[in-house]
Amino acid sequence: MGNREEARRWLDQARADLRTARDCLKAGHYYASAFFAQQAAEKVLKGFLYSRGFRALITHSVVDLLEQAGKEEPSFRDLIDMGRELDRHYIGSRYPDFYPAGAPYRYYTEEMARRCVRYAASILSLSRRFIKK
Repeated sequence: MGNREEARRWLDQARADLRTARDCLKAGHYYASAFFAQQAAEKVLKGFLYSRGFRALITHSVVDLLEQAGKEEPSFRDLIDMGRELDRHYIGSRYPDFYPAGAPYRYYTEEMARRCVRYAASILSLSRRFIKK
């Protein structure tokens, strides 16, 4: 049996992270928007998996979480490419030594951030449908 209460807790935080990603996008903080989009996707997928009885999910990879979720609900498999894009921003958006020169924020564009927010919103929407059941 899954843990619905824990799933809803993760869903709640994922929604907050997606709001933050959108706020950062509006403010022109594209690197932060991409990071919070990745966080929203990661957290909602963990919520989905907790709802299915999983415990102690320690990965931060959206791709890994989508692959596992796809074993539970095949429709998650269609979002793997979105996960690949989001995973690029887990470390790259935050650490100055990720890029060859300069701070990470200099490498982010509005289009990159918009795409990340859109992908996170899609993953959240699909996950939410199954968590609410």
